[in-house]
Amino acid sequence: MQNHARAGVVAGSLVGVVFGLVFIEVNSGELPGSWPLVVRVAGAVVAAVLLAGLVLVARKGVAEREVPSGGFIGRRYWNIVGIEGLALFGGLALINGVFGRPEFAVPWIALVVGVHFIALAAAWRIPLHRWLGIVQTILGLIGFALAATGAALGTVNLVAGVGSGVALYASVAVGLLLIRQEPSRETAPDPR
Repeated sequence: MQNHARAGVVAGSLVGVVFGLVFIEVNSGELPGSWPLVVRVAGAVVAAVLLAGLVLVARKGVAEREVPSGGFIGRRYWNIVGIEGLALFGGLALINGVFGRPEFAVPWIALVVGVHFIALAAAWRIPLHRWLGIVQTILGLIGFALAATGAALGTVNLVAGVGSGVALYASVAVGLLLIRQEPSRETAPDPR
């Protein structure tokens, strides 16, 4: 039986791969020429490789230092996700509806998701999430600066959107490598 710690790592990595792929696939469409196809295919290939690595880690015993952190349950997690949702949708309503500036939408999403990872890092005591959050926040801020200076939408989305997808992929890859390097132990069957 899986214990909660391994299930959390697997679920979190799966979420990272899926959202990384979404960031890449959705935000590469404004690139010139055949670049959208190249970026989308590369994104799908990397997602497949990460998923294969995830399967290998899921089959491995639980890392000795893995500690259940509450994962995707608990009040702190849902508070962070709730605030993130309000910030995302409220900000996008203002950006698109009130201000009519859709070029700022992807940077806003990157910024909010980045801040959400910084909060999750504190709640879950996972330093890797803090670094992911910092990188995504910076990508969002760079995207804002690019949009404010009139950069092409493809450039803004490449930096803030595709860059966020790459950051998610990188954090999943680093997390999987760290877990693979941990000594493992077999888990006792759950008596329930």
